[in-house]
Amino acid sequence: MPALEDVYGKFGFAAEAAQLLETQLGNMLLFHHIIEDDLVGSDNPERARLVRDSVNRQTLGQLLKSLNNHTQSLDRLNDLLSTALKERNRLFHSFYPSHNFRRNSEEGRLIMLRDLEGIHAALLDAYKAVLLLDGIDLDAMTEWGDSPTRHLQI
Repeated sequence: MPALEDVYGKFGFAAEAAQLLETQLGNMLLFHHIIEDDLVGSDNPERARLVRDSVNRQTLGQLLKSLNNHTQSLDRLNDLLSTALKERNRLFHSFYPSHNFRRNSEEGRLIMLRDLEGIHAALLDAYKAVLLLDGIDLDAMTEWGDSPTRHLQI
């Protein structure tokens, strides 16, 4: 039966998927701003810094809204991304309060784990779909077994 640490670990996996999705969407928005503001090859580090900081402050919902203003490429993922946003917000804003004292029993922790597995799956599915828009097939990459093992500066 699951321990409380298992619940905390699965929460961490779901939170990571949420951050990966937010980062990828942020990268897409940065790309659009770089093109729109003609920052490639220009000498405007202050504008580039303002764009980066603006994108970094946005929540998942804000990123989705901003990207919808810049591209239609996410339109076909609307249902998937709407579900991911709902699940991300539920994870960070109401997961523990909604489960309340379930954490104190094995049966309750099992319910929590199943819920986290669903949240994680929704977030990961959205992340993989967004990556595919850029031609990156995460499932194929993991099959190769050549995942990076060191820190890469973003």
